[in-house]
Amino acid sequence: MFGASPIHHLYMEKFQYNPEIHDRQSIRLKGYDYSLPGFYFVTICIYDRQRYFGNVKNEKMYMSPIGKIAQKCWLGIPEHYPNVILNEFVIMPNHLHGIIEINAGVQNFEHISLQNEYQHIIPKSLGSIIRGYKIGVTKWCRQNGHEYFKWHRNFYDHVIRGKDDIGNIRQYIINNSVNWERDKNNPKDLFM
Repeated sequence: MFGASPIHHLYMEKFQYNPEIHDRQSIRLKGYDYSLPGFYFVTICIYDRQRYFGNVKNEKMYMSPIGKIAQKCWLGIPEHYPNVILNEFVIMPNHLHGIIEINAGVQNFEHISLQNEYQHIIPKSLGSIIRGYKIGVTKWCRQNGHEYFKWHRNFYDHVIRGKDDIGNIRQYIINNSVNWERDKNNPKDLFM
């Protein structure tokens, strides 16, 4: 096996996770297994609320090339994660909302945790699915002259419980571009 370069070691020393100076708290439900079958509502934001996915005009979303790739990568999730069924979703100028169903009948779920200093990653879990999605969009951006593109560090989730819950969330997603002017993610002081 090849050893790491001296530059890699310097980088790792400088940027190594230190719980005394890095405040990385999980926003996931404590103790909840996000690889369990079920419906999950997620919101994934672009760093600093930049409108890289496009813009809303007359209550309709017009996607930029990055927005089109974000949509293509989202629709491609089941190709990489056959245990996933996509539900309602919307790409907005600086974020996306989507409902992901993790289906137990498709794959055998192994609950093996891979660890690093500040997180636990469960294969085939919601976190690994979103991470893979973000990597796909970011990789395309880097390869196509959009080096400035950057995601917000985390994502927001809601474990969907029941038909009323999923019905309300679907309606929220469907109406997102209509409500863009009142959306908290709409930075009114930024112009494209």
